[in-house]
Amino acid sequence: MELNENAEIDTSQVEDRRGSGGSGGFSLGGGGGLVGVIVTVLVALVGGGFGLNALTSGDEQGDNTAIEQRCSADDALQQLDCRNTLYVNSIQTWWQRTMPEKFDKPYTESDTVFFEQAVNTGCGAADSGVGPFYCPADDLVYIDLSFYRQLAEQLGATGEFAQPYVLAHEYGHHVQDLLGTEAQLRKQQARDPGQANELSVALELQADCYAGAWAKNATGTADERGEKIFTSISDQDIQEGLDTAAAIGDDAIQERSGGRIDESAFTHGSSAQRQEWFRRGFDTGDPTACDTFGAGR
Repeated sequence: MELNENAEIDTSQVEDRRGSGGSGGFSLGGGGGLVGVIVTVLVALVGGGFGLNALTSGDEQGDNTAIEQRCSADDALQQLDCRNTLYVNSIQTWWQRTMPEKFDKPYTESDTVFFEQAVNTGCGAADSGVGPFYCPADDLVYIDLSFYRQLAEQLGATGEFAQPYVLAHEYGHHVQDLLGTEAQLRKQQARDPGQANELSVALELQADCYAGAWAKNATGTADERGEKIFTSISDQDIQEGLDTAAAIGDDAIQERSGGRIDESAFTHGSSAQRQEWFRRGFDTGDPTACDTFGAGR
C-alpha cells in the first residue's frame, strides 16, 4: 500500500479531541453491534456502534490546530493520525460518488473523532476499551488510535492495511445509517428478540463487505485537486485486511478468551464469515452485492 505524498490531507473530516479529558469510564448497554460478545473489553467490540446507552450529549469540542499543522508538514505521512485522516478522506470521497450511483441517495459526510482514553458521544460515554465504533445518534466515527497497537500486539493483526479496513468498516455503518438499514434492523430486533444476534451479525458482515468494496476502488479516489490518494494497493494489503477480519471474528475472540465457541452468542460473525464478506466486497467492488440480509447469505 502506497499513499501519494502529493495528496492533500483534509483535516476538516476529523475532530481531534485528544487531551480533552473525555468523560472517564464508560456506560454501555447490552446487546447490539457494538457490545457484541464481551469476552474482554478489547476487540469484541470492533466494528459496532449501536449498543451504547444514550447518557451524554456528546457535545465535546475538538481542537484541530495541532493536527492541521502536522498534516501540512513534509513528513505528514509518517504520522499515524495524518495517515488515518487520509484514509478517511479516501473512504468518504468514494462514498460521495458511489451512494448516488448505486443507491440513488446522497452521501452525507461523517467526521472521525480521535480521542484518548475516554470520550462523550451522542450514544453515551465510552472509553478506549470499546474499540472503534460508529454512533448513529451523532453520526460520528470514534477511535482511540492506540487501538491499532492493541490490534497488532494482542491479536496479531500487524499489517498497515488493518487501519483503513477498520475505518472503512465503521463508515460502512454510517452508510447503513444513511440508507435506513440500521433503523430497520432495530425495529426487527424489537419485534423478534430471538433473532437479535443473527440480525446483528448480518449488519456487521455488510459493513465488512462495504469495506471490501471501498478497498477495490481506493486507488481511484483523489483529493480536491485531483491528486490520487493511493498510488497502489497490493495483494498483500488485501491479505492484511483478510487477516484482520479473521482476528476479530467472534469465534476467534471466544477461543482466545479460553471459552467455548458459542455460535448463538455471535454478534459480528465468525472469522470465516468476516473474511468471506470482505472478499466478496473486494471481488465485486460493488456495495449492492453486499446483501447479507438476503437469502443468499
